Amino acid sequence: MSEDLPSEQEAIAMLRKSGCNPNVIRHSKAVAKISVEIAKELDRKMDVDVNLIKVGALLHDIGRSNTHSAEHAVVGAEIARSLGLPLRIISIIERHIGGGITRKEAKELGWPAKSYMPKTIEEKIVAYADKLIEGSKRVPIDRTIKSFEEKLGSEHAAIRRLERLHREMSSLLSDLEKAP
Repeated sequence: MSEDLPSEQEAIAMLRKSGCNPNVIRHSKAVAKISVEIAKELDRKMDVDVNLIKVGALLHDIGRSNTHSAEHAVVGAEIARSLGLPLRIISIIERHIGGGITRKEAKELGWPAKSYMPKTIEEKIVAYADKLIEGSKRVPIDRTIKSFEEKLGSEHAAIRRLERLHREMSSLLSDLEKAP
């Protein structure tokens, strides 16, 4: 299933070649580490492509080589397409922003009008892990939610989506702890 994916070393080389600075690369490695930890836990319960998650997490911020705005997801997907990366990786890159961006919000942002909501378990894991890393350090999800509230306002729909993603991931992980 993962045979068409670049290796970890190839993914890091792509980040460097695209112009990502060392801080973005450190962040991406930290997100990949947590993503893989979550994936390995969940793989005991469901079918999860751990290698896809690792490579997708490494490449999720490739668009930061050109912009540090939220649009880095769209720019990153364009870069990934130009590199001939598989759609599974492109989707992780496009759908990792916050708890997702709706089609309506994308249109308001001037992005291509489509949904940027994480759908697959692999997309959700990378999106979630990204919210647990600030720079290259792990942070509590509450800190990320508070930061989103300060930037967007406490009633913004993106915060509710992030909280839903957190509940979904927490539920899946806690179900594992309860399993015999």
